[in-house]
Amino acid sequence: MPRVPRLKEQFVSEVIPAMQREFGYKNVMQVPRLVKVVVNIGLGEALQNAKALDAATGDLSSITGQRPVITRAKKSIATFRLRAGNPIGAKLTLRGKRMYDFLDRLFNVALPRVRDFRGVSPDSFDGRGNYTLGLREQLVWPEIDYDSVDKVRGMEITIVTTAETDDEARHLLQLLGMPFRRGSVAT
Repeated sequence: MPRVPRLKEQFVSEVIPAMQREFGYKNVMQVPRLVKVVVNIGLGEALQNAKALDAATGDLSSITGQRPVITRAKKSIATFRLRAGNPIGAKLTLRGKRMYDFLDRLFNVALPRVRDFRGVSPDSFDGRGNYTLGLREQLVWPEIDYDSVDKVRGMEITIVTTAETDDEARHLLQLLGMPFRRGSVAT
């Protein structure tokens, strides 16, 4: 029998009933759910250093267990010495079991390893129930060997949900274990 991801079990057993109580959904199919997770690394340095692209794709592969697609420039921009078709990044889309496993590791392993971590911003929603999170370094993932890293690179993680509003999506992610920051921090 195939293994069901821990986060998926939690979604079915705890999150769906809690969301139905909170928002008054009559049907289980009305409850917002996760659709996909898109992980993206932008590489402006790939224009000068071709090995940077290989290193970034290797990092993404080891973190997610899936091979990324090379993204290419759509337009030429002379000031950046960029031509249309030049490789400028790598991205991949996770769905199903891989998505739940990735989010479980993100919430419980990677984010707590971020230096001076106090929680992620609860305001990074796009107005349609999707959340985007930026990580400054790939070293927070235990799959990345510190000694093999040539340069610290950040990545962008977008969590796409079926939620109609940001409040529904925020509540969904909070119930799944997303460590949102509490209140505003005075500086």
